Amino acid sequence: MTEDDIKTDRPITRWAIDLSWYPQRERSISALLQGCLCDTCRKQLNKESNQPLDSELLNRIRECCKNSADFITGQMPILESVFRFFIASGNESMTVEELGRHLSERRGDDTPRTSEGILLRLLKNDRYYGFRPVLD
Repeated sequence: MTEDDIKTDRPITRWAIDLSWYPQRERSISALLQGCLCDTCRKQLNKESNQPLDSELLNRIRECCKNSADFITGQMPILESVFRFFIASGNESMTVEELGRHLSERRGDDTPRTSEGILLRLLKNDRYYGFRPVLD
């Protein structure tokens, strides 16, 4: 049996943000989402008098903010980058390999800090963003 055979026998774990994680812990995702807004959307939000729904914040981020040059940078913490990437991509589940590749591109080839081993360790130990393995 080769190393490749062993790798293919293991189930592939995909990760995403568990949006039900927040209310289960009496937390709100709203503050995290507002922190992801670009300056334009933040200013527009401040002009509006009512508190936006989480779905409205998600739409703003996906339609506008994710295109901002500083939406994901090499200077921000890795888990913040992971959170923003999942939010911008519609919370589509992915493997740590896929996630690492995308983050490395967005963070300016930050390959050492976005390696599979580091990402997996961070995701497994997350207590802030609600990252969870996705069960098929």
